[in-house]
Amino acid sequence: MTALGAAKEHLAKAREFLEAAELSHDLDLYNAATSNAVTSGVNSKDAICLTVTGRSDKNDNHNQAIGELKTSGRVGVGLATTFSRLLKLKPKAQYQSESMSATDAAKAVDWAAKMLEGARGVVRD
Repeated sequence: MTALGAAKEHLAKAREFLEAAELSHDLDLYNAATSNAVTSGVNSKDAICLTVTGRSDKNDNHNQAIGELKTSGRVGVGLATTFSRLLKLKPKAQYQSESMSATDAAKAVDWAAKMLEGARGVVRD
């Protein structure tokens, strides 16, 4: 598969996970909403990086993922802070005993939507 083909696949996943995040939030499932939003954002990052640089590293190091996004052109640089904020919510949503608040989950969904919008602007036919 080409880098552009892989980018389109990640873009489709980003959209799917964002829709799941929105539905989860509507059902007051704030941990699931946040977790899905984070996954959407990661897929948006992958779509941007694959389109602009032809590659996207797969690792759990959030700082490296943010750095990789920053090297992916103007859109990547512009979304780096949003992506960083989104990634900071992952531990609480997925690993810690404390649950996400409705407010933080809503922020996560908004940030994931911003990431997807940016990715859509980069990934083109």
